[in-house]
Amino acid sequence: MGHAYSALNLRLALAGFGLVTMVVFAGLAFWADLVWLGVVCAVFGAVAVVDLFVIQRRRAARRREQPGARHSLFE
Repeated sequence: MGHAYSALNLRLALAGFGLVTMVVFAGLAFWADLVWLGVVCAVFGAVAVVDLFVIQRRRAARRREQPGARHSLFE
Protein backbone atom coordinates (compact mmCIF):
# COMPACT_ATOMS: atom_id res chain seq x y z
CA MET A 1 0.00 0.00 0.00
CA GLY A 2 1.06 3.58 -0.60
CA HIS A 3 1.17 6.47 1.75
CA ALA A 4 -1.29 9.32 2.11
CA TYR A 5 -0.61 12.25 -0.19
CA SER A 6 -0.60 15.86 0.90
CA ALA A 7 -1.93 18.39 -1.61
CA LEU A 8 0.48 21.12 -0.57
CA ASN A 9 1.08 22.37 -4.10
CA LEU A 10 -2.64 22.58 -4.83
CA ARG A 11 -3.21 24.25 -1.48
CA LEU A 12 -0.47 26.76 -2.33
CA ALA A 13 -2.18 27.68 -5.59
CA LEU A 14 -5.58 28.03 -3.92
CA ALA A 15 -4.21 30.16 -1.08
CA GLY A 16 -2.47 32.43 -3.58
CA PHE A 17 -5.70 32.81 -5.55
CA GLY A 18 -7.60 33.53 -2.33
CA LEU A 19 -5.08 36.18 -1.29
CA VAL A 20 -5.26 38.02 -4.61
CA THR A 21 -9.05 37.79 -4.68
CA MET A 22 -9.48 39.08 -1.14
CA VAL A 23 -7.09 41.99 -1.68
CA VAL A 24 -9.03 43.05 -4.79
CA PHE A 25 -12.39 42.67 -3.04
CA ALA A 26 -11.17 44.56 0.03
CA GLY A 27 -9.97 47.41 -2.18
CA LEU A 28 -13.30 47.54 -4.01
CA ALA A 29 -15.25 47.41 -0.76
CA PHE A 30 -13.27 50.27 0.78
CA TRP A 31 -13.63 52.27 -2.45
CA ALA A 32 -17.43 51.72 -2.29
CA ASP A 33 -17.50 52.87 1.38
CA LEU A 34 -18.41 49.39 2.62
CA VAL A 35 -15.88 49.41 5.43
CA TRP A 36 -17.26 46.35 7.21
CA LEU A 37 -16.98 44.27 4.03
CA GLY A 38 -13.49 45.58 3.39
CA VAL A 39 -12.42 44.56 6.87
CA VAL A 40 -13.89 41.07 6.43
CA CYS A 41 -12.05 40.65 3.11
CA ALA A 42 -8.82 41.96 4.66
CA VAL A 43 -9.12 39.42 7.48
CA PHE A 44 -9.61 36.60 4.95
CA GLY A 45 -6.58 37.93 3.07
CA ALA A 46 -4.54 37.78 6.29
CA VAL A 47 -5.67 34.19 6.81
CA ALA A 48 -4.44 33.39 3.29
CA VAL A 49 -1.03 34.93 4.09
CA VAL A 50 -0.72 32.78 7.21
CA ASP A 51 -1.76 29.72 5.21
CA LEU A 52 0.88 30.51 2.55
CA PHE A 53 3.52 30.73 5.28
CA VAL A 54 2.48 27.37 6.80
CA ILE A 55 2.41 25.70 3.38
CA GLN A 56 5.90 26.93 2.52
CA ARG A 57 7.26 25.62 5.82
CA ARG A 58 5.70 22.20 5.21
CA ARG A 59 7.02 22.10 1.63
CA ALA A 60 10.52 22.94 2.91
CA ALA A 61 10.29 20.16 5.51
CA ARG A 62 9.16 17.72 2.82
CA ARG A 63 12.12 18.71 0.61
CA ARG A 64 14.49 18.05 3.53
CA GLU A 65 12.91 14.61 4.14
CA GLN A 66 12.78 13.65 0.45
CA PRO A 67 15.65 15.39 -1.37
CA GLY A 68 15.36 15.29 -5.15
CA ALA A 69 11.75 14.05 -5.17
CA ARG A 70 9.42 15.75 -7.64
CA HIS A 71 5.81 16.29 -6.59
CA SER A 72 2.83 16.91 -8.82
CA LEU A 73 0.17 19.52 -8.13
CA PHE A 74 -1.91 16.98 -6.21
CA GLU A 75 0.92 15.44 -4.14
